[in-house]
Amino acid sequence: MSHGSHEPAKVVARFADQRVVKGYTFNFDPNKPMFTLKTLGSRPDEDPTPIQLSDLKAVFFVRDFVGNPEYNDRKEFVDPARGRKLAVTFKDGEVMVGTSFGYDPARSGFFLFPADSASNNEKAFILRAAVADVRNA
Repeated sequence: MSHGSHEPAKVVARFADQRVVKGYTFNFDPNKPMFTLKTLGSRPDEDPTPIQLSDLKAVFFVRDFVGNPEYNDRKEFVDPARGRKLAVTFKDGEVMVGTSFGYDPARSGFFLFPADSASNNEKAFILRAAVADVRNA
């Protein structure tokens, strides 16, 4: 189901119920209600897991799956920011600061690019339903 030579995206799917699933996706599309995830540790012949966007808090596109648990992303902008600077507070209290090119409160979700260029997250697709507050950073 791959599209040409597209590399799979490394993603960490964080569910609204706190579950976390890590794996690879070839078909994430923010305009579709679901995507499939080839979960880490699954057998090559196992089918990818269908993930419903409506069940999620956010999808994190990561550099690697391990990350650095000791590292806390900086919440301020060091590099010149492109896009709209936002501070997003999730309903669970987590705060993410970054930039968005397409934030629209009427849409079901939006991409956020972390303020900290050293973050393990390259970008996150945040589900509006999991957000308590969005303000300009």
